[in-house]
Amino acid sequence: MAVMARERWTDEGLDKAFDRVDADLRELKVEVRSGFEQVDKRFERVDDKFNAMQRETTARFDAMQRNMMTWAIALFSTMVSLDAAILAAILST
Repeated sequence: MAVMARERWTDEGLDKAFDRVDADLRELKVEVRSGFEQVDKRFERVDDKFNAMQRETTARFDAMQRNMMTWAIALFSTMVSLDAAILAAILST
């Protein structure tokens, strides 16, 4: 059976290995930060679209409420006028 050769780890060898790990971690941090910046930009665009949709929806509901109030006032006025006309007709006979 063949026995694998053992490497001897020296302080310099360990330092070089940890330096590579540190460099890899720094590179990974840069990539992660870049990725999060891109995600933040996308969320900002989505927020802008959502806010625009919310303003549009609010404007539509406001317009609908104005229309409903106009029709309600017109209907109420018509009913009052009709009641007054009927009362006048009854009292004049």
